[in-house]
Amino acid sequence: MTTDRDYIIRATAADGQIRAFAATTRGVVEKARAAHNTSPVATAALGRLLTAGGMMGIMMKGKDDILTLRIEGDGPIEGLTVTADSAGNVKGYAFNPAVMLPPNAKGKLDVGGALGVGVLSVIRDIGLKEPYVGQTILVSGEIAEDLTYYYATSEQIPTSVALGVLMNKDNTVRQAGGFIIQLLPGASDEIIDKLEKKLGDMDSITSLLDAGRTPEMILDSVIGEFGLEILDTMPTEFYCNCDKARVEKALISIGRKELQEMIDEGKTIEVNCHFCNQNYAFTVEELNDLLKRAVR
Repeated sequence: MTTDRDYIIRATAADGQIRAFAATTRGVVEKARAAHNTSPVATAALGRLLTAGGMMGIMMKGKDDILTLRIEGDGPIEGLTVTADSAGNVKGYAFNPAVMLPPNAKGKLDVGGALGVGVLSVIRDIGLKEPYVGQTILVSGEIAEDLTYYYATSEQIPTSVALGVLMNKDNTVRQAGGFIIQLLPGASDEIIDKLEKKLGDMDSITSLLDAGRTPEMILDSVIGEFGLEILDTMPTEFYCNCDKARVEKALISIGRKELQEMIDEGKTIEVNCHFCNQNYAFTVEELNDLLKRAVR
């Protein structure tokens, strides 16, 4: 059974000793690819982080909570930023979307080579005075392993993360998805050993999706024997909440001096949204209007 709908499932198993999330995100990643005109390796890198962001976003409780995943590396892609909310909406961009690299030693898209050596930051803004920030070094730059390491070191939660993006010959997205499986405190040694063996024997996430496996089937094959219980299913999409009114507020906030300099240039300016690559044009007349509303 295959579906064109992108969605994330949340599940539990082993009487609450295991919690799991799995997603199919082809549409999310294809929309990002089309918006940013990413190269195949940039599509794979951004697609993996968008998929992770979607699953990690729905772990948050509040409707206004925001998760930001940011990777900065010394490789040619330079970095990635993804934000997600608790409703399955994600957006993101690559710092250098046009990066081209030869395949890695396994003949795959070289995401690790594109990112290089660097740092992964996980920022959760959950309405407190200061957002929670966790940081780890990149262990491989392949993103799934880096997030696994982040959970082990920053949150002390034994976690297995799988993420994948498979491209078509025409560089559109063929498959994308992933899972996050976590062992909660008190998980028995027997469950840990069995789960490690299962994960070690698994095919790649993209080959499973390409064979028509749904997120439900994938989780069932890994943790079905522990009494898999699917708690809910939610859609996920690439969604940016930018609009002209938000951009106007941003322009007003830069202050009168900068606005006056733009007006003095005497031509229409364009403001670009990093996340969805949408351009917003402001005429000199509109800038004068914003100047009247600026307080400093």
